[in-house]
Amino acid sequence: MISNKVKKAVIPAAGLGTRFFPATKTIPKEMLPIVDKPIILYVIEEALNAGIEDIVLIQGRGKTAIEDFFDISYELENKLIKDGKEELLKNLNHIRNNINIISVRQKEALGLGHAIRCAKTIIGNDPFAVLLGDEITISNNKNENVTDFLCDKYLTTSASSVWVLPVKPDQTEKYGIVDLGSESFSQLDQGAQIKGVIEKPKKDQAPSLWALPGRYVFEAKIFDYIDEIKPGYNGELQLSDAMHRLSQKQTMNAYSFNARRFDAGDKLGYLIANIEVALDREDLKVDLLDYLKNRIK
Repeated sequence: MISNKVKKAVIPAAGLGTRFFPATKTIPKEMLPIVDKPIILYVIEEALNAGIEDIVLIQGRGKTAIEDFFDISYELENKLIKDGKEELLKNLNHIRNNINIISVRQKEALGLGHAIRCAKTIIGNDPFAVLLGDEITISNNKNENVTDFLCDKYLTTSASSVWVLPVKPDQTEKYGIVDLGSESFSQLDQGAQIKGVIEKPKKDQAPSLWALPGRYVFEAKIFDYIDEIKPGYNGELQLSDAMHRLSQKQTMNAYSFNARRFDAGDKLGYLIANIEVALDREDLKVDLLDYLKNRIK
């Protein structure tokens, strides 16, 4: 029997990270640190805190460092224990003990839709979340995060549920944009049904200013629509094209959610994420604020 409870997630992490070259020549961009934790760890923590039990990591060549990170490093970890620094291992051990990480190779970079399609065998007929591997969200409500919120909405409605954020007209070419009909400029507190999705439209072709920032919960039917689509924007299989087909045949809802979101796959977004996370930490906040105040005088 298929349950509406979302227990599986897919994290696409197969990108080459060209925007961070040469740093990413030997280090996956998802392993770049935000203060003292790699980007991917923030994403996996969000999934774990949403009740996800199985994570499918979609990876490409040269990404084994991500798998190694969640493996045991005996020499390093034994030294931390001997030095009385077990606390540093607490969070990592919590993830190891409570979540299954399954790695799947995406042999060719054929688009986000293709990356999600690589997880089909493992996901089966179950609903699942998708969290982009270089997008970090920080909820203003510490008891709930974006993925948790979307999973709850799916449990209630049995309809695919996605997070949307408002963007400026000159930013529509960076995102998938949803068509919400007459509800395009509402606050979406209770959600709105998506009428269509367009990948990176020019501002005069955008159906709304509501963008898809990288958090989704889908019913497994999305795989059928991915199988139907042809290469689209940039010659790739776009997830947004499959979402458009889904929206024409079934209910898919868009929701707003009060959270900060950082595109850590972008240089400026990565720098801002480091500053914001550091300012949230009591051990760094005061000194960092003092430095910034002196720097901008």
